[in-house]
Amino acid sequence: MNENNRKKVWKLIQKTGDELRGKLPDHPSHPKGRNPYAHIALEIKNHFEMTYSEIPDERIPELVKFIKLISDNPR
Repeated sequence: MNENNRKKVWKLIQKTGDELRGKLPDHPSHPKGRNPYAHIALEIKNHFEMTYSEIPDERIPELVKFIKLISDNPR
């Protein structure tokens, strides 16, 4: 992913993380609450099998849709 796209995707992750703050279900491993930004990054890594910055530019539309899915279905 080129630098410009990486920055745009990171801003989207931050915005989505802000929206998810306090909406993720409680988890016994996170007694002080869950980190929505780390949650999004981990979901991306599990789904795409690479970090968000390693995803090729041509797959950005797919990544944006996936981040929207995470936002719409917090788990």
